[in-house]
Amino acid sequence: MIEAGAEVLKVEQLEAGRVLRFVLDAGKGNVISARVIARLREAIAAAREADDLCALIVDHAGKHFSFGASVDEHTPDQVGEMLPALHAMARELRGMHVPVLIAARGMVLGGGLELLLLGDLVFAAPDAKFGQPEIQLGVFAPLGSTLLPSRVGEQAAADLLLSGRTVDAAEARELGLVRFVADDPGAAALEYAREHLVPKSASSLRYAVRALRAKFAPRFDAVLNELEDLYLQDLMDTHDAVEGIQAFLEKRAAKWEDR
Repeated sequence: MIEAGAEVLKVEQLEAGRVLRFVLDAGKGNVISARVIARLREAIAAAREADDLCALIVDHAGKHFSFGASVDEHTPDQVGEMLPALHAMARELRGMHVPVLIAARGMVLGGGLELLLLGDLVFAAPDAKFGQPEIQLGVFAPLGSTLLPSRVGEQAAADLLLSGRTVDAAEARELGLVRFVADDPGAAALEYAREHLVPKSASSLRYAVRALRAKFAPRFDAVLNELEDLYLQDLMDTHDAVEGIQAFLEKRAAKWEDR
């Protein structure tokens, strides 16, 4: 086993190195903090050197895939560093051009759902629940807004992004957010990789992934850059965005002023 920041992320080599498994292990709720993002980026950079890699599985320890990105790091004095780092990680993961399989149990919320959306195939436990609740804090999800419409369609994306509600695994599968529902999604993802990906040419799989994403790839960076600017330069200048984050941290109801 290779460990990359063992306190928050484990990296396991499987199938003679043809499969890598990232295991989020950041404590209760696997909150995606700046530390977790940094460890993910380190692990992704190392994985790019493996020419024989046929699949990357993103799994997790604990009951929940992720409660989302750290709200503490969404305050005006920290979000300017956190958000670009999260988006850099997303670009680097997609830039590997390796099939990414996600295994999720429990809650998959906010930044956790955004990480899930970077996967090509999602394996979920029956009890998994998915949501993009940022709007409830007075903000929006740039990565989710970039990726959800192409995954589930414009109306379903609008429902999730504007309401902030959660959906269960059955509804997520109907929407196209989840491909497979299994009692042990980690085992199911590994079995899929063994049967369908490991026997293939790793080189050819990279070209197949590039082809799969080709329609959307040119727009991904441009849209994400635009939404990052919208968030940092415009949204964070509003009263309600700052109030929503502060109210959450202070465990009180937000006092919206619609400005």
